[in-house]
Amino acid sequence: MTPSRDISRLLEIMAALRTPVTGCPWDLEQDFATIAPYTIEEAYEVVDAISRNDLDDLREELGDLLLQVVFHARMAEEQNAFAFGDVVEAITAKMIRRHPHVFADSAGRLTPGHVKEVWDQIKAEEKAERAARRPPESTVPKSLLSSIKAGQPALTRAMELQRKASTVGFDWNDPRAVLHKIREEADEIEAALDKGDAEELASETGDLLFALVNLARHVGADPETALRGTNAKFERRFAYIERALAAKGRSLEGASLAEMDALWNEAKGEEKPALSSSAKAHGGRR
Repeated sequence: MTPSRDISRLLEIMAALRTPVTGCPWDLEQDFATIAPYTIEEAYEVVDAISRNDLDDLREELGDLLLQVVFHARMAEEQNAFAFGDVVEAITAKMIRRHPHVFADSAGRLTPGHVKEVWDQIKAEEKAERAARRPPESTVPKSLLSSIKAGQPALTRAMELQRKASTVGFDWNDPRAVLHKIREEADEIEAALDKGDAEELASETGDLLFALVNLARHVGADPETALRGTNAKFERRFAYIERALAAKGRSLEGASLAEMDALWNEAKGEEKPALSSSAKAHGGRR
């Protein structure tokens, strides 16, 4: 099968990959839930390429993200739910409906402010239409948290859930109280380790992550940004270990954990003077 600029070839490739017996074993065993994390990952890869202004990489990453759409659509088609063409039709209809100032037969043009107003009005109408198509809900009142979008990254959604709950006073007033909660959650993880219960360990780890997001919120740090900074720090220090070992004609595989830990601490020690100099340059300590 040869490459093509036509979307139909990509659909054919996915159909072949998902064909029982002759298809790819890995692709065949996937479902919506197992593919979802890859969909999120590819969206982040697109954002990363944009942040680096790497248009060649962006082209590749957009293709990877498109593949995710095709994959989900193929699985839905196999269940007779909808096909890729239905996805395209739905989004084209939505874009036309949401831009009456461009696609409708109207004499005048709207200002940017009016465009936003019309967009919000149409979105509200669409939301009401979708709600009307759903089965009747129970008479239980909607939760305060129901407005928090479910499709956000977990760290972002955790922050938004906590912020919303804090509006009615369900919150700590002191970051130290959050620290106490973090220690409590760590103790519960230790207890789960003693039991060797994998499901409980996953649950308790999630509780600890949620508490850490709460701490970030209380100290005014964005958890996603903070974690990105720590990721960069880890890469920088690990690269120091690699360089130091290479300078001695050693490899990572041939080094002990104690040796790597010692080099890690060296890297950490070298960063501290740089941080101190930066703080002095800005007129204070950090």
